Amino acid sequence: MKLFKSIHNFNYEWSLVSAANWQKYPNENCPHVQHVDVLNRFVDPETGTLTTERIITVDQKVPSLLRRILGADTTQYVHETSTIDPKTKTLSMKSKNLTLSNLLTIEETIEYTEHPEDPQQTQFTQQAAISAGSLVSRWSGIVEELSLKRFKDNAAVGREGFCKVLERF
Repeated sequence: MKLFKSIHNFNYEWSLVSAANWQKYPNENCPHVQHVDVLNRFVDPETGTLTTERIITVDQKVPSLLRRILGADTTQYVHETSTIDPKTKTLSMKSKNLTLSNLLTIEETIEYTEHPEDPQQTQFTQQAAISAGSLVSRWSGIVEELSLKRFKDNAAVGREGFCKVLERF
């Protein structure tokens, strides 16, 4: 298993960042995100917490040889559950790939919170656990390392794209 963690501060208040999050896709930095579909959304009447469950459709550039061997397509699906708590000023998102999860599982947790020292900023924490499945156990170290590198690259590009969304917002 490979782990990833990144912390970044956005120079925008939490309320703006949490609202802009819903406008994150589509954006020119993340053309691989094709669709975001809401499966379920509800507000807890006691806490005021909004919970949203979504399916994100992405176009992954999987090498054609690997696609043929696995019988896979470039279209991949990710399940995401998010909670937004206006009282604690926390937006938490947990996602996991659904497609090819028997080969590789990527579980990601993202949290946007009001910066502890500056309420005009939002602290962004991103964590991921990447683990190869039993079908690729022989090459799990290589698969996980390559996937971690790609995840890091995509995370940086995604953050840049979200910054552009925030600037427009």
